[in-house]
Amino acid sequence: MTLDNTTSTELSWWLIPGRFLRRGILPILTDLRLAIILLLVIALFSISGTVIEQGQSPAFYQSNYPEHPALFGFLTWKVIQVVGLDHVYRTWWFLSLLVLFGTSLTACTFTRQLPALKAAQKWKYYEEPRQFKKLALSAELDIVSLQSVTPILQQKRYKIFQEKNQAQDDILYARKGIVGRIGPIIVHIGIVAILLGGIWGAMTGFMAQEMISSGDTFQVKNVIDAGLWSSQDVLKDWSVRVNRFWIDYTPTGGIDQFYSDMSVLNNEEKEVEHEKIYVNKPLRYHGVVFYQTDWGISSVRIRLNKSPIFQLPMAQLDTKGKGRLWGTWIPTKPDLSEGVSLLAKDLQGMVLIYDAQGKLINTVRAGMSIPVNGVNLKIIDVIGSTGLQIKYDPGIPIVYAGFGLLMLGVVMSYFSHSQIWALKKGDTLYIGGKTNRAQVVFEREILGILEELSS
Repeated sequence: MTLDNTTSTELSWWLIPGRFLRRGILPILTDLRLAIILLLVIALFSISGTVIEQGQSPAFYQSNYPEHPALFGFLTWKVIQVVGLDHVYRTWWFLSLLVLFGTSLTACTFTRQLPALKAAQKWKYYEEPRQFKKLALSAELDIVSLQSVTPILQQKRYKIFQEKNQAQDDILYARKGIVGRIGPIIVHIGIVAILLGGIWGAMTGFMAQEMISSGDTFQVKNVIDAGLWSSQDVLKDWSVRVNRFWIDYTPTGGIDQFYSDMSVLNNEEKEVEHEKIYVNKPLRYHGVVFYQTDWGISSVRIRLNKSPIFQLPMAQLDTKGKGRLWGTWIPTKPDLSEGVSLLAKDLQGMVLIYDAQGKLINTVRAGMSIPVNGVNLKIIDVIGSTGLQIKYDPGIPIVYAGFGLLMLGVVMSYFSHSQIWALKKGDTLYIGGKTNRAQVVFEREILGILEELSS
């Protein structure tokens, strides 16, 4: 007797966690208000991740988000870096929000949507006239056979269940649109798939940035942001060559579009992929996406008298926000005792030549020559560089599949689940029905059925 009591006590202890989960946790997880709050919070921080630049250096945030004055009175570079707003989508708290939201949707699916689907699949006949009084739409018709109802409902694509009970009273049940009950479940599965794809991409993906001169070959090295489980193995055994970079300008001198003609090379330096990219037209290879995001001036090619062609690097100058400007210094004597400064603001070929005192000597186009400090300086070409943003996100296919399921589920949810019952008792035909949405359309349908039966 004592042993049985001890065993019952042990079993009851094992049941406590399950009971607490059902009665304490599940009601909270499946609460619609919690899901709405989580969705709003996720949307808010997603917006912040779009507005605040992601993955930049500490100096960038110190320069653009100073403490005095603080943006909106509180948003400073310290707040951004402490909270993690400089890499929102990879922070533990943002991923936790996604997991909690996905858990809430999954719990709602299993505790509400699936039982609702099972209930919709179950049906029963109405065997008593009083049952029809509970329906919002019902009618009684005299001298109308139940068999005349069947072809009308079949024409309206109802699935019909019919039999005779023991009292030989004719009974009929019909339904259509049960796919509308499946729609919300597909929507939940789609949203959960999007969340899983986002989490997987954040944990295993990476982002890099490169500034490559026209004509150079490179391998992606400058990774600025990477997930906890990310690996750069996908970048092995191939490289990228920027065959040419150029800019199309408008008649007024503004930038119309900038382009990069790029080739992917294997270990044997053979081209395996070729693409001309521009803004919104990236290069994709092995899941790695190269976006055209920026441009610059990397160098200038010159000749002094009859010397070989020299290629001198150009550096971007600090103009205090007054436009972009690149410059370099060109020696005009072998001992480097004299020289001139060369400035360029775009790739249209126009350069400015200044002497050691900062006085403008001349304005020269590419291909022209001018005498400077006793030598003939010829500007051969101004070479541009392309700014590339490289992203690898293995979660994108999952996200796209989730969006596909989401759209499919939304379309399915528009179908109304309509049910019609009919009972022939004596000379009277009782008929009625109900639907879960589109009440007006269903009322018109019922009225049309009654009109056909009456005629």
